[in-house]
Amino acid sequence: MANMHKHKQRVVRGIDDDLTAAFDAAAKAAGSDRSAVTRQLWEWFAGRPGAELPKRPEPPKA
Repeated sequence: MANMHKHKQRVVRGIDDDLTAAFDAAAKAAGSDRSAVTRQLWEWFAGRPGAELPKRPEPPKA
């Protein structure tokens, strides 16, 4: 069916637009995307075997 997602969507509330934009930019700079980084964080935090924190990009130059 059209507009059906492969996976059930999860919603995180209370994240402002500036933080979302910064997170997306950092994920892109790390060669990833928001979903992949979030999944890695959840797996690491839940203590799944073999889970590692995602790599973080270098901070932007001031």
